[in-house]
Amino acid sequence: MNDLLPRIEQARSVITARSRIEPRIALILGSGLGELADAVTDAITVPYAEIPGFGQPAVVGHRGELVIGLLAGQPVAVMRGRFHFYEGHSMQQVTFPVRVLHALGCTTLLATNAAGGLHADWRVGDLMLITDHIFLPGLAGHHPLRGPNDDRLGPRFPPMIGAYDATLQAVARAVAIDLGISLREGVYMMLSGPAFESSAELRMCRILGADAVGMSTAPEVVVARHMGMRCLGLSLITNLALPDGPPASHQEVLDAGHAARPAFTALICGILARMDSAATIPTSPVPL
Repeated sequence: MNDLLPRIEQARSVITARSRIEPRIALILGSGLGELADAVTDAITVPYAEIPGFGQPAVVGHRGELVIGLLAGQPVAVMRGRFHFYEGHSMQQVTFPVRVLHALGCTTLLATNAAGGLHADWRVGDLMLITDHIFLPGLAGHHPLRGPNDDRLGPRFPPMIGAYDATLQAVARAVAIDLGISLREGVYMMLSGPAFESSAELRMCRILGADAVGMSTAPEVVVARHMGMRCLGLSLITNLALPDGPPASHQEVLDAGHAARPAFTALICGILARMDSAATIPTSPVPL
């Protein structure tokens, strides 16, 4: 990590040269959810290919653009798609955009994903508030904080208890109630992918306490917390990941994302509109 700060500054300078808005809230949009970025006003768009250090997503449903502007009255930086560990990127590369978003001024991260629901009574299209995560690749050694630590970015041993901010979760619950949106809650488990899970692996996920399973989000939240950012996570249940159920497909994921767009957009915009000033108070800035 010793060379991270110059790389962060190089990426930050490319972005700030194009935008007059200093974002305070970062959004990462998962598979099939990128259409939310169309609602951003006063927007500038920077393709990932033009930002040093950013990977180029190769998965359908991930546009690979950073959109900066206003959403529900909040200055935001929206990642329209992410690149993944399973595409061959290291965990440090996967999470590099989060460090750049923090350097841009973002102090809150709202991470979204498409996930498989592990309960037979859940439905495709359900939204789930992430209350905690199980980062299986990280526990197995594929961790974004592995290697030398730069104390200017964060502590050597950041705690992950309470990684998903309780106050922001309360805001999400209140907005969902007011909008009449049924909001599930549960633990998100990240597996490395890209293969969808076997029946035995899905049974393992449930035994370990997961409610939904996917291939992202946990490393981004770990790095955000390393830098002191507040985090909120939301999963769109795009398929039922049941040991005896039908096999999943990526097209199913994309179709579910499109169908859920109205409820997803309303929930996100409602959360942003109710974020008080405490949600956007700057953390200690990274010296660049």
